[in-house]
Amino acid sequence: MIETLSWSPGTAAERTPPAAPPGELEVAAILPRQAKSVSDTGLDARLVVALALKTLHATGRAPLPLLAGRLRLSVSVLREVLASLMAEQQVEVAWCGESDIDVQYQLTVIGQRAALDALAECRYVGPAPVTLAAWRAMVERQSLRQPGASRPRAADLAALLADDGLEAGQRELLGAALHAQRALLLHGPSGSGKTTLARKLARLLAGAVAVPYAVLVGGRIVRLYDPACHPAPLPLARQQEERRSCDARWVICGRPLVHVGADLDAATFELRHDAEHGVCHAPPQLQANNGILVIDDLGRQRLPVSELLNRWLGPLDGAPLRLALDGQAETLPFDALLVFVTNLAPSSVFDPAMLRRIGYRVGLGPLSDAAYRALLRRQCRLQGLDCPESSIEHLVVRLHRPSATPLLACYPQELLRRVFDFASLAGVEPRLNIAALEQAWHSLCTGGAPAPNPVAGIAS
Repeated sequence: MIETLSWSPGTAAERTPPAAPPGELEVAAILPRQAKSVSDTGLDARLVVALALKTLHATGRAPLPLLAGRLRLSVSVLREVLASLMAEQQVEVAWCGESDIDVQYQLTVIGQRAALDALAECRYVGPAPVTLAAWRAMVERQSLRQPGASRPRAADLAALLADDGLEAGQRELLGAALHAQRALLLHGPSGSGKTTLARKLARLLAGAVAVPYAVLVGGRIVRLYDPACHPAPLPLARQQEERRSCDARWVICGRPLVHVGADLDAATFELRHDAEHGVCHAPPQLQANNGILVIDDLGRQRLPVSELLNRWLGPLDGAPLRLALDGQAETLPFDALLVFVTNLAPSSVFDPAMLRRIGYRVGLGPLSDAAYRALLRRQCRLQGLDCPESSIEHLVVRLHRPSATPLLACYPQELLRRVFDFASLAGVEPRLNIAALEQAWHSLCTGGAPAPNPVAGIAS
């Protein structure tokens, strides 16, 4: 057990948090304990002082709770920092109420100069970072590769993918990759549902994780938390006393799903310094820790695929991830399920050595007749639309077969979207009748209209 994550000394009753209601997550089981002093934060006192000065410069007169909220530090840490700043005549009490918490602070003239000097050195103002060691330990603790970690079961996978038309062998390969947390390759023609499947797998990663707002790496502050990558978790137990005892520099979120596509370039996976805001931005592989990293459209990027794949040779072999920062290589944690997605033949993208490092490879293609019909029914059910068997038969027999259009997973959703588009344009209720299907099909496959009066067909 990591020391910073252990319970504080006390009786057994004090060490045991109240049980959370069913379906809720216990905060203290996830977050580290709150730092009570500057030394407890693991940070250099000068960094904490500089953050306090810059925050006061940005807010002007500020009470303790406001400073604590901005810096995500405990009141006891801030009192220690403010006491030293007052001793140096950089901060003064601007107003004092009846309680010791009801105090407002402001910078003195000396403090204003010190704050400007701190801003000239680094413009970052925000939550105090955690140390690299603390983050590395947390990533390891939350890894799904740890013994006893909650792994997806075959029944969970079958339930999630029941309506996707996958064969039993394909589901077993996916399940094995998730269970072992080994790299996965999804390949097949465009429209076969690879990207949708890759993103769907994230639902099988159980539990919530702690992610720091920022991490101190080699003297630089690296912003890590991103709401777009780190979703809100299941409901959290609302235990205020418990929350106040936890380190607010960390956010509780669901296991991340990070998706990059054909627009990535050589700089995508590097630490990028933002001089305007005084921080480095974490690349996708760092944001994906304890979750899934999907590299989509492999082979379509602006950099050679060999250069892209060479970046992953070390991590796939279990070597630590190393990134350059200020001319020096930093060792950073990487613990994510790596999913490659391509519509090219694997042999044209990967050399034999790289293919051997990919744990599991799953080929996707056209669905069977029965699976395609089931998928269309499911999409209609999700959209609240009746799905007559005559319309399904017409789509498969009269539209797909004569045109030799494969039964790909992309068609049901796209056709229904067009049925809704045309119905909305006409101001009528959408219906999945033959005329509506014909109109949607021809707009998708030929760009034309099947009949002189398609609006009448939708309304019928």
